[in-house]
Amino acid sequence: MSILTTPFGTMPNGSSVELYTLTNRNGLVARITAFGGTLVELHVPDRRGRLANVVLGYDSLALCMADDSFLGVTVGRYANRIAGGRFVLNGKTYQLPINEPTKNNTLHGGAMGFHRRLFRGHTAEAPEGPSVALTYQSLDGEEGFPGNLSVSVIYTLTDQNELKIQYSASSDRDTVVNLTNHSYFNLAGAGSGDVLAHELAIAARRYTECDGRPIPTGRLLSVEGTPLDFVAPRPIGQRIGQIGDLGGYDHNFVLDCGGGTLSSAARVREPVSGRSMEVWTTEPGVQLYTANHFDGRHAGIGGAYVKHAGFCLETQHFPDSPNRPEFPTTLLRAGQRFYSMTVHRFSAT
Repeated sequence: MSILTTPFGTMPNGSSVELYTLTNRNGLVARITAFGGTLVELHVPDRRGRLANVVLGYDSLALCMADDSFLGVTVGRYANRIAGGRFVLNGKTYQLPINEPTKNNTLHGGAMGFHRRLFRGHTAEAPEGPSVALTYQSLDGEEGFPGNLSVSVIYTLTDQNELKIQYSASSDRDTVVNLTNHSYFNLAGAGSGDVLAHELAIAARRYTECDGRPIPTGRLLSVEGTPLDFVAPRPIGQRIGQIGDLGGYDHNFVLDCGGGTLSSAARVREPVSGRSMEVWTTEPGVQLYTANHFDGRHAGIGGAYVKHAGFCLETQHFPDSPNRPEFPTTLLRAGQRFYSMTVHRFSAT
């Protein structure tokens, strides 16, 4: 077990940015930078014990700052979309910046969401493995959200070959919170091509129907008989061509567990390397996104990232929940504590 802290660059205002390298007792390696609370690299073994980096990312602060695809970042204050960038809380309307102008949405917390912020880091050798706690103070009115919000994101690389991410937050005013990690995974190795042959199962029999923006209509529909049916494992690419205008998957699945307790959300296996990843979460939903916009011009660790070069399984509450009272609430009352956990568990056969 080891923890290494090294410089990662300097912000335009002169602030130093650090990179934290966590290594567990089995030789797995995770690299996290304080900028954006970003998972930069994650090295896990294949069936022969050979390590490969399985997340898309950048090896310099400059590239992280220029990124527009949320590679590996902590997303907040609100992951996914809020329609019109607007919601009403306690009778007051809050208008957020519109950073998805073609759809008139606020996406992933706004243009200057948590993915553009510098966290403070504190490392620790916990009994279950090395960890880094990243904290950030989001001021009242930042990106239009109410309340001074104190946020903590703890990454732990356990000796059971898990990457555990724990989120907590508290506010001095009522606000809305929806936090997630936006890593793109490729279990064959970053830059090795597309992920269409990866075999995916999602523990969800329903999904949130969306309109063309895509914003939920409020209806929860069955995945049965649709390209969204991953109840039994199937290759990601098997029916991706049936999705239509989105160019691939960008859908929120309603997890069968309902959220609240740590439960199985998804399992992915890459048949050539034998690597598998299980996703466990306390969240009620997971967004499957398949890097539909990549075209080879995105270049990071491992080389150029082609279309569908990675998949995201963003554990979260549902899109536009502040405007959908029928959805699980994202309301955080003043003085209360938000907490969630997601675990990525790796193996190879």
